[in-house]
Amino acid sequence: MIKPSAPLGEFDLIQRYFQKANTNENVLLGIGDDCAILSCNAKNSGEDLAISTDMLVEGRHFLPGANPRWLGHKCLAVNLSDLAAMGAKPVAFTLAISIPTINPEWLSEFSAGLLALADEHQCALIGGDTTAGPLTVSITVFGRVNHSQALKRSNAQAGDDIWVSNTVGDARLALGVIRQEWSLDQHKMSLVETRMHRPTPRVELGQQLLGLAHAAVDVSDGLLGDLAHILELSNLQAEIEIDSVPASDTLQQQSLELRRLCTLMGGDDYELCFTAPNQNRTAIEHLSKEMNLRLTRIGKVNPKITGEGILRLIDSDGHELPAELSQQYLKSFDHFK
Repeated sequence: MIKPSAPLGEFDLIQRYFQKANTNENVLLGIGDDCAILSCNAKNSGEDLAISTDMLVEGRHFLPGANPRWLGHKCLAVNLSDLAAMGAKPVAFTLAISIPTINPEWLSEFSAGLLALADEHQCALIGGDTTAGPLTVSITVFGRVNHSQALKRSNAQAGDDIWVSNTVGDARLALGVIRQEWSLDQHKMSLVETRMHRPTPRVELGQQLLGLAHAAVDVSDGLLGDLAHILELSNLQAEIEIDSVPASDTLQQQSLELRRLCTLMGGDDYELCFTAPNQNRTAIEHLSKEMNLRLTRIGKVNPKITGEGILRLIDSDGHELPAELSQQYLKSFDHFK
């Protein structure tokens, strides 16, 4: 284990592991002062600032003893995923971290994973806070987006197709193995575990969907539960072809019941679920090929009918699932339940 030549203080920690030269033209002032200063639209007239905050707590959002490099990646990835769901371009982020002790080896790995993803998306770390305490990471991310084009949850329209990116359910499948709810061989586990620990925020996809899609949400708490947020804010209903929801080869090999549980209720995939006019199907299919990213149409948005549930779930035989089972699948992750 690497040991410091002298005890590190708070500002030594920041300078050694998190401060680096700024290369983002939107960051006028970064780490080192009371506030950071960002340029909102010096060169991007009409764009607004999109801001999102996520907190990850050890034992609640990630397992004790988690790989620090993977954890650094994931902590920023889940925030970038929020920007992606709005169609925003990342600009900068702040980091507030509580750690039990200053462990140079752990901090080196954590910051390497964090900053590698930040560099990939040209998202500058511009400040934050550090303190001693239980391991907790809170990130606030800033991005740019044209307000009139943003993929707001309230923008869905009746007649829209419902799409989802890549595949969903692997993170829940991996978590089930860790919890000993079911088992997988080591090779299959390694494939799905990567999705759980190192998600890919669909930042580019979100920006490409501007002008093509109406609304979007990232799949963090469960596909159906997250989609329900769009429907509630847009005052609409929808029907989903549940066996058309894309799953990985590993998940496809599991029982139908397990596959549905993971794809419909599982979270932590950080893929995008979005609605778009049906006349844009060809353009979205072309975008899928252009980005080499699977985009699957899984249902459609309908006008709201009083007295009916927000979602109708249709199986591969064209039969609607009973209301009680549909309500069960709608139960996504909730921190306080």
